[in-house]
Amino acid sequence: MIKRNKLFGNQTRVTFCLPRDLPPGTVSVVGSFNDWQPGRHELVARRDGTRTVTVKLGPGEYRFRYLATGGVWLDDEHADLVDERGGLLLI
Repeated sequence: MIKRNKLFGNQTRVTFCLPRDLPPGTVSVVGSFNDWQPGRHELVARRDGTRTVTVKLGPGEYRFRYLATGGVWLDDEHADLVDERGGLLLI
């Protein structure tokens, strides 16, 4: 799931959220906003049984995917557009 909150100016706070146990192990959100660097935006377990990470983004279009332990790539069905190369988040 993806949650968006407008901030002051032209920034948007985007929260990426996955169930805690899907997939097992460590998961990072990687994309054009962080030069596709794993570990830079790692999802953290929350009390409600989810894992989340929040990123501040300016206006634009951003490609992203989730990268799990073992090199497993995941897409987010809640992205604005999903293609064969991963999700496209439109802001």
